[in-house]
Amino acid sequence: MLTVTAQAAARLKEAIQAQTEDPELAIRLVPSMVRPSQLDMALDRKKEGDQVVESEGFEVLFVSAELTQALDGMVIDCQDTPQGAQFSIARLATESE
Repeated sequence: MLTVTAQAAARLKEAIQAQTEDPELAIRLVPSMVRPSQLDMALDRKKEGDQVVESEGFEVLFVSAELTQALDGMVIDCQDTPQGAQFSIARLATESE
């Protein structure tokens, strides 16, 4: 399962609220058209089979079933940088590592 830190979920919520007031829209992870090994984020509506991440009762992230499988064991985090919020996706560390 894909994990999203509380800080990342809160920043996703802020980003959505800055772009729309539509309560059915959230951010969707999608494969990048320009860089196939990376992911982009786009506003979208929930689709059947999506993994849904919530923050404070709001749906903030949709991940398709296919992408959820590819991201199994990964964690999305967010760090504040001088350039703004920086999201990252990394493999979740296990106790044996």
